[in-house]
Amino acid sequence: MIDEERPAIDIRRVRDQPDDRPDYRKLRRAIESERVHRVGPGAFVRTAEWQKLSRIDRHRLKVIEAADRMRRPAVISHFAAASVHRMDILGAWPERIDVRVSASSGGRSSGLIRRHSIGIDDVDAVAWRDHLITTPAQTAIDIVAVTDHLQGVVVLDQALWANRPGGPLASIEELRALLEKRASPKGRARIEHALSDATALSDSVRETQSRVWIRRLGFPRPILQKPFALPHGTARTDFYFPDHDHIGEFDGVGKYLDPALLDGRTPEQALIEEKDRADALARLVRRVSRWRTPALRRPRELYDILTADGLPSTQPPPPRSLYLRR
Repeated sequence: MIDEERPAIDIRRVRDQPDDRPDYRKLRRAIESERVHRVGPGAFVRTAEWQKLSRIDRHRLKVIEAADRMRRPAVISHFAAASVHRMDILGAWPERIDVRVSASSGGRSSGLIRRHSIGIDDVDAVAWRDHLITTPAQTAIDIVAVTDHLQGVVVLDQALWANRPGGPLASIEELRALLEKRASPKGRARIEHALSDATALSDSVRETQSRVWIRRLGFPRPILQKPFALPHGTARTDFYFPDHDHIGEFDGVGKYLDPALLDGRTPEQALIEEKDRADALARLVRRVSRWRTPALRRPRELYDILTADGLPSTQPPPPRSLYLRR
């Protein structure tokens, strides 16, 4: 079931107040001074409130606003559908809203809408807000067909994510069935390659990114989410390399800052608990490696962390100049 809840934010819509037209000069000045953010045509929010939203919720809100303004039924798809299904991506969300259109329409895009002329007759979609929206499996397949391998694996992992609250959004069987019935040959090889790397055991986009780079950099294939018994419970590790008794962990800052992840703890308490966990794991295995997002944007840094900690690679180190923007 699709979550219909809007992000908790106060939106001023011109169409909702026909007798109280805004002063457009003042509004333009407010936008130019970045005190107000334009969500869509005739819809505005205070920038301070907008910045409190996560990136996925910002795009999801833009999709909802666009869908509610569309006069004709549409098929919401690709990244727009991903935000509604809460399937996260790597990097920035698109500026425009993705919709599928019939192949004969030509797929011409506008300033707000990005049209994909890949057909609507055999698409897997469900009803949503007077429109149709592609299912999570269809959404993932559509995105994989038009993006790079890393982003494709990220989206597939998000669809398959076993630990997602409420359960996974799709199964590998469902994804493969959609690939088999896909009419267009475009992107088929890309989809097959991404499916071969996808897993249900990646708990974040950065874990997926880490896994893809671990393989690209020539390190051994790890076991994902291996449990270890600690004095005060069980710890599941991001990556475990059994032949080398070596644990690898992506150390995201969200666990110290996100109220949902803190679950009533202070950032200091979360930091102490994480340090105690890391120390306990270090007493059980030969080595523990940890890295943060900068090491994923500079693969040489990840390579140096793992090799310095004793994990062997079959590949030479990447150039230090290699920098990824997402």
